[in-house]
Amino acid sequence: MKLVFATNNKNKIKEVQKLIPEHLSLLSLEDIGCFEDIPETKDTIEGNALQKAQYVKSHYGYDCFADDTGLEVSALNGAPGVYSARYAGEEKNAEANMQKLLSALSEKNNRTAQFKTVIALILNNETTLLTGICKGEIINKKRGDGGFGYDPIFKPEGFDETFGEMDLDLKNRIGHRGKATKKLLDHLSNKFQ
Repeated sequence: MKLVFATNNKNKIKEVQKLIPEHLSLLSLEDIGCFEDIPETKDTIEGNALQKAQYVKSHYGYDCFADDTGLEVSALNGAPGVYSARYAGEEKNAEANMQKLLSALSEKNNRTAQFKTVIALILNNETTLLTGICKGEIINKKRGDGGFGYDPIFKPEGFDETFGEMDLDLKNRIGHRGKATKKLLDHLSNKFQ
C-alpha cells in the first residue's frame, strides 16, 4: 500500500520511516513530483495539517497524511505554537527561533512547555486527525546537537536529556511525533486487519 507523507522535511521522513511497517510504502512529496510549497495559512496546528493533506489529495490524488507541529510554551500563552517554524522570521532559522524563545523566557520562572503534533490522514476519502503531545520544559541554554528545531532546548518530562541529546529511537518512543505516528499506525492496522 502506498501512502504519501506530505512533507519535504527529510528529518521528519527519517523519523517516521523508522516507525512505518514494511507493508506500507511511504512516499515523500519529491517521490510524487510535488515540488511546490504547499500552503500553511491556517491559524491552528490542526488546520495546517489538514490543509496540507487536502492539497496533496486534491492535486495529486494520493491517499496521504500530513503533520504539523508546534511548541506551546505556558508562560507565553501557547506561543510560538502554530508559528514555531517561523517564530523569528520567514526564513525558518532554527537557531534564531531558539534564541528568540530563550530571550522571551529570560525573565520567566514558569518554563513548562509541550510539543504538539497533529497528523491529518486522508484515506479512502475519510479524514482522521491524530494528536501526539510531549510535555516538558525549556532549559536555559542549548544542550546537544541532535534532532532539529527546538530539540536542544526542550527537556521532556522525566528525563535529564534534551531532545538534542537523545538518540532517535528514544525520542521516537517518547516524543510528540512518535506518539502521533503510533496513533496513525494503530489506525491503519485497524483499517487493514
